[in-house]
Amino acid sequence: MMTDTANLTEAEAANELMRLAKAIAKHDRLYHAEDSPEISDAEYDALVRRNAELEEAFPHLVREDSPSKKVGHAVAASPLSKVTHEVRMMSLDNAFSAEEVEEWAARVRRYLALPEDDPLAFTAEDKIDGLSCSLRYEDGVLVRAATRGDGQVGEDVTPNVGHIADIPQQLPKGVPAVFEVRGEVYMERAAFADLNARLMEDARAAAEDKGEDFDPAKVRQFANPRNAAAGSLRQKDASVTAKRPLRFWAHGWGAVSDVPGETQEDVVEALRRWGFPISPLFTRVESVEGLLAQYDRIGKARPDLPYEIDGVVYKVDRLDYQQRLGFVAKAPRWALAHKFPAERAETVLEAIDIQVGRTGKLTPVGRLAPVLVGGVTVTNVTLHNRDEIARLGVRPGDRVVIQRAGDVIPQVVENLTREETREPFHFPDHCPRCGSEAVAEEGEVDVRCTGGLICPAQRTQRLEHFVSRKALDIDGFGTKTIAQFFELGWLESPADIFRLKQRRSDILALEGWQDKSVDNLLAAVENRREPDAARLLFGLGIRHVGEVTARDLLKNFHELRVIRDLAQRARAGDEEAAGELTAIDGIGPSVVEALGDFFHEPHNVAVWEDILSQVSPPRYEVETLDSPVAGKTVVFTGKLETMSRDEAKAQAERLGAKAAGSVSAKTDLLVAGPGAGSKLKKAEELGIEVVDEAGWAVIVARADAGAGV
Repeated sequence: MMTDTANLTEAEAANELMRLAKAIAKHDRLYHAEDSPEISDAEYDALVRRNAELEEAFPHLVREDSPSKKVGHAVAASPLSKVTHEVRMMSLDNAFSAEEVEEWAARVRRYLALPEDDPLAFTAEDKIDGLSCSLRYEDGVLVRAATRGDGQVGEDVTPNVGHIADIPQQLPKGVPAVFEVRGEVYMERAAFADLNARLMEDARAAAEDKGEDFDPAKVRQFANPRNAAAGSLRQKDASVTAKRPLRFWAHGWGAVSDVPGETQEDVVEALRRWGFPISPLFTRVESVEGLLAQYDRIGKARPDLPYEIDGVVYKVDRLDYQQRLGFVAKAPRWALAHKFPAERAETVLEAIDIQVGRTGKLTPVGRLAPVLVGGVTVTNVTLHNRDEIARLGVRPGDRVVIQRAGDVIPQVVENLTREETREPFHFPDHCPRCGSEAVAEEGEVDVRCTGGLICPAQRTQRLEHFVSRKALDIDGFGTKTIAQFFELGWLESPADIFRLKQRRSDILALEGWQDKSVDNLLAAVENRREPDAARLLFGLGIRHVGEVTARDLLKNFHELRVIRDLAQRARAGDEEAAGELTAIDGIGPSVVEALGDFFHEPHNVAVWEDILSQVSPPRYEVETLDSPVAGKTVVFTGKLETMSRDEAKAQAERLGAKAAGSVSAKTDLLVAGPGAGSKLKKAEELGIEVVDEAGWAVIVARADAGAGV
């Protein structure tokens, strides 16, 4: 279950944003580039929504690789040639409630400075679950078709769309000289079922021809109609596409020499006249109430539609209003996708397994009798923690209601057989992987393994964290490499990374490794023999000790041995030692407790000493310049256009200032970029000095000039 942003520390938020960026990038690649998604649209939306919530609460932590800055996914290695879109193909912001739709419409009015009694019309149409495609016509002739890709660069599928009957090759006379029609390539439900059945029969026939046993489980079928449409369109051999029953409908446009109308409805009607199918549920309404009524109508019709949809798209009707509203990072302000709520289904909870994560958290996962929910077969469900199991009263054998939304994997919303007499599920008090005691900290619901670095379930994930970009940043260690070396017994702990040079010949003997790749890996390891102390502390994966907390500790104590000594003394009840740690702004009792617990465990201390036998982190010092902000607290808010958030914070530290995450009476300076919101308002209310990014650059330049930099 996701944690409320108000209860997160800055370090926890930064770590979660890092994990979300990685997860969303992975699912973008699977969905857009490989046509093989592992999660449902609702689950993906939940990840994106969580990322947006965290970025709103912690705008200074917005990453350079933030999903909010990207559309789709870069085109992967492909036999299809690449196409650069003249006008970027954007995505849409999502809404999940009537209140969010009402707020969007209110924002539109505020942005346009429209009085409440001024008319504001919208269009509404069902959001089909297909593959975005752009069709470029010059003098009425189709000259190029391209997928969306990452919004800037897509794949050329011109020969392929020639086999889609819905797409005209020639437009009527009188159309604009250049007109890019944008829409969705999709496959109807019945055609999807027929295609999968045909693939199964073809595989059966092939097995019979070869005299082999037929195994249906080995037949690769499409997971849903969207996958089938994408896989069918993105074929190097257009004759394969010709055999697939693809459809198309138009909903917008890109680069054009002229626009045939003054409203969205005008242009969509022109597309219809030119021979393009459009949504049969497309309509124009003149109020938010009208939008929500159409949403309800489409939702009721959804089960009977011949194609898959996942929501309703709203657009401001007047094109001059669309022009004024413009775009945010990756979406137009004048359009919104109102998603449908999660779909539900009943099934049997067959078993409850306990998974152990990198931080030792024991997470119960329910194994289900497979059930189809909204076109996706679901076999696993999150049960979150022991309190959630107790609340639901679930046990193996119960019949449960599940839904696909609001979390990374589906969740149980109701136990239909909780009143039946059955042995309750006993949550383990010892780690199922290493046998160490599993406990919950006071005031917490999560149960965690105390085995730390000796727990095999935690080791590989901790090793991945240890070499990650914000920890030791050792190139060449992907998940597969770490897992492979771990299975071979070469990586039992982080220190073993620095012993790999003794295994050069062994690594070279593995499939896929060459002299250059092995030498590059070992060189990257050797380059970290004198690691930054704060990165090393962060790399240990100690709970509550994120990259910011690690830096704050080292800025004050400079040496890792000092931090270990204070943590051990505080764990033994030394209030003076605990007080030295909590005297640092941002270091609370939870951090002190986590440090104490880590260095109290003999096996953790043994691993720690083993690491220090291989590396020699220099004394941690932050060089600071004499500047007007030395000793002051600086907060960055809004979008920074010339530097990343990390660069800005590093600049502040170099100038002797503290980079804080929130505005308070202790704040001395606010650097506000475009889009600054509540922090700017609060700073103005408190009378705090405010400068823009250019003003901050002047402060930095003067400090550098004074130091002779």
